[in-house]
Amino acid sequence: MKEKVATALDKVRPFLQRDGGDVELIDVTEDGLVKVRLQGACSGCPGATITLKQGIERLLKQEVPEVKEVVSV
Repeated sequence: MKEKVATALDKVRPFLQRDGGDVELIDVTEDGLVKVRLQGACSGCPGATITLKQGIERLLKQEVPEVKEVVSV
């Protein structure tokens, strides 16, 4: 599942990079929890939670149905 998540993150990464940010995959648990670290402009952005939940989490759940939640660490 970790490979699928990494591939899906590659699809969202250009949008984050365009705004000076990025996302690093930290871990994927067997129960569907994805741990990521927002980087660059995204790490201190007031809209980071929205980006995480409405952007990254939504895309990952569409691409990898086993994903239950995405959290920032």
